[in-house]
Amino acid sequence: MARYDQPLLAVDLDGTLLRSDMLFESFWSACGRRWWQPFATLRALARGRAGLKRYLAEHACIDVATLPYDATVIEYIRRFQDVGGRTVLVTAADELLARRIADHLGIFDEVHGSDGVINLKADRKAAFLNDRYGVGRYAYMGDSRADLAVWAQAGHAVTVNAPSSLRDAVAAMKPAAEHLSSMPTVPSDYLRAIRPHQWLKNILVFMPMLAAHVVEIGAFAASLMAFMAFSLIASSVYVLNDLLDLAADRAHPRKRERPFASGRIPIAHGTWLAGGLFLAGAVVSLALGPAFFLVMAGYYLLTTAYSLALKRRVVIDICVLAGLYTLRIIAGGVATGLTLSVWILAFSIFFFFALAAVKRQAELVDSGRRGKLAASGRGYAVEDLPVISMMAIGAGYVSVLVMALYVNAPSTQELYTRPEALWGICCVLLYWISRTVLLAHRGQMHDDPVVYAAKDRISLLCFLLILGFGSVGLWP
Repeated sequence: MARYDQPLLAVDLDGTLLRSDMLFESFWSACGRRWWQPFATLRALARGRAGLKRYLAEHACIDVATLPYDATVIEYIRRFQDVGGRTVLVTAADELLARRIADHLGIFDEVHGSDGVINLKADRKAAFLNDRYGVGRYAYMGDSRADLAVWAQAGHAVTVNAPSSLRDAVAAMKPAAEHLSSMPTVPSDYLRAIRPHQWLKNILVFMPMLAAHVVEIGAFAASLMAFMAFSLIASSVYVLNDLLDLAADRAHPRKRERPFASGRIPIAHGTWLAGGLFLAGAVVSLALGPAFFLVMAGYYLLTTAYSLALKRRVVIDICVLAGLYTLRIIAGGVATGLTLSVWILAFSIFFFFALAAVKRQAELVDSGRRGKLAASGRGYAVEDLPVISMMAIGAGYVSVLVMALYVNAPSTQELYTRPEALWGICCVLLYWISRTVLLAHRGQMHDDPVVYAAKDRISLLCFLLILGFGSVGLWP
């Protein structure tokens, strides 16, 4: 740490002490509690930026204990105090939230923030500090270009995770400036945020083409575009869901390492990322025609409703998840113009209902092992485990029954030369479903059974066996 001539250190909050932005934190927290909050936020914007911050601070529910604080900054502040310095938190964030954060950390002598009327930022922050402590009689720690006006008046400058251009600008004003760097954002963080591994689920759009044994360039191209549209829209929803689930994710031992929950990606970036992915997916959807666009619009609305409210409604959440899987198959049929059989729809509903129930089962088992009585952000309690397990097993076995009935259907005799080979698929499915539920019961299941299956050797072997039995059924 450099030698200080100033007895006081003023610290910014957003992007400095905190690897996040309290305006966006409070906005997404409020939206997660009430689905109509974005419209109310627009009305509050008429009160000015400071008024908007006060409104969101009053309507958000933020656990300050789980926020992504910058450990490097906190250590710096403590060392400053150890040599006799005083510290003050001065932020453009609303003072109500700033005081809660300061009370939690216990490292500040004073707290000052926006009060609902004055937005304490840039020139106003500099004027406030000068009036209260005197020009050049404080050191200032910040992270953005808005802080240049403050650094210009401060006796010492400290930057936190600032880009090189900003560091150069500060160094030009304050040659003795310090530059702290803790956890920089890397491109792979954005890749993690959009979850490309989840695109595996979108392969379902190829099912209508494969089930009808239609192997044509036109059908494949349409299915591929549908896959692209679903991947973009789905990634948009994943980002949106992560923004709405910040509190629940930070309370989870693994999910708290997600890019937005951990602060590796600014929440502001996530807000724009969700919108950009949606627009890109909408453009691809329109290229496939208005009918497909309507299907995608329905998918987005349903997933958004799930993120905002339905995921907290018991049983309804499982039904919605199963429906979203089935909607991918329907979209594939719409994109290619192929008629879907009742068999594929019935199998999809029951099979994916089982997978959705397994997902909830795995979450409850994990909650139980961590001593929690309920799954965070969900409507289930640990004592619901036996019922959820029965739902998973029952729906999974019914899907196998649907498959068995399909094997004996007259339409199957027309599509396959050896339809009896499909009985092997029934046997494999029966084994895989039973094993999957058992693994979830033992706490060995990933939060998402589809992702788990993509990495599990036995599951991959089962998939190859299913392909093998299907190929035998087509042999002349």
